[in-house]
Amino acid sequence: MRSNPTGPAGRAATVLATALAVVLPPLAGAGPAVADDGRPDRDFTIEDPRITESSGLAASRTHPGVYWTHNDSDDGPYVFAVDSRTGRTLATITMRGVGEPRDVEAISIGPDGDLYVGDIGDNLDGTWDHVWIYRFPEPKTLRDATVDAVQYDVKYADGARNAEAMMVHPRTGRVYIASKNEDGGGLYEGPAKLTAGAVNTFRRVGEVPWVTDGAFSPDGKRLVLRSYFSAREYAFDDGRLGEDRSVAAPFQRQAESVTYTADGSALMFGSEGERSDVVRVEVEGGGSGGGGREQGKPSGSGGAAGEAGEDEGGGAGEGKGSAGIGAAVVVGAGVLWFALRGRRKRG
Repeated sequence: MRSNPTGPAGRAATVLATALAVVLPPLAGAGPAVADDGRPDRDFTIEDPRITESSGLAASRTHPGVYWTHNDSDDGPYVFAVDSRTGRTLATITMRGVGEPRDVEAISIGPDGDLYVGDIGDNLDGTWDHVWIYRFPEPKTLRDATVDAVQYDVKYADGARNAEAMMVHPRTGRVYIASKNEDGGGLYEGPAKLTAGAVNTFRRVGEVPWVTDGAFSPDGKRLVLRSYFSAREYAFDDGRLGEDRSVAAPFQRQAESVTYTADGSALMFGSEGERSDVVRVEVEGGGSGGGGREQGKPSGSGGAAGEAGEDEGGGAGEGKGSAGIGAAVVVGAGVLWFALRGRRKRG
């Protein structure tokens, strides 16, 4: 099942994303491309034709420059290791010992080096009384393989709901899920340790905006949550959200995934679609490793949601680009306003 937004505001968001995808490419120039300097963790394009709905990203802790991803739905128990230097798949992992995946939306790596795969989507907003998390050790050697995975049953203390973001804390190993709703969602905390063969109840511990993915920084002190048009980074302490700040997320046709680089110096933003792009954005205070680029900015030539309409003293061409982006956002805001206005009238 594709992870498209639901409801009037959700449909309006889809319209806006499509409009921006049409408007932005000619303004912003060429999109991300595979880095030609051979260094990892730069903008890249996922080249594997099997990966058409990349819905989650996780930076490998064992293999520098490698990112784990998976398809959204209608695929199977598969996880792919993609090399950020070339965009090519280095390994396809088949999970054995789990049921048939239903709506896989997220992937994360725990402090034990295990990969956690979140089969947590529910586009019908609470139709399924439980969802699943799969877990297996990250392979030490990258080659096609079948691995035994543990399956965990998950329920929410306040009832079923849709979700696309699952994050494993890199210090405590506790799993968190952020639900997705056009009116805002919740941050849910799992038990201290997941248990196979029993129900794992997740309890609401915070409020979050509309979220399509999230990730912890490697030190566990920050949590980034992204949506279709923006991203925010939160301070995270003792299982609770703290102060937050905006991150300059790139415009992407179907903004689905995000992860920190393994060294925490940047965020990698991904999207769905054939040959989808992954864009690096420097993190403020996240370390050097930025190749001299300004922090909080995408490394590619495309614009960012956090920069729409800003004038940084560029030339005439840049001013026109900002004006075009601003116009697209204004039009999209109007679409969203009318959709929400109609929803309130019907209610």
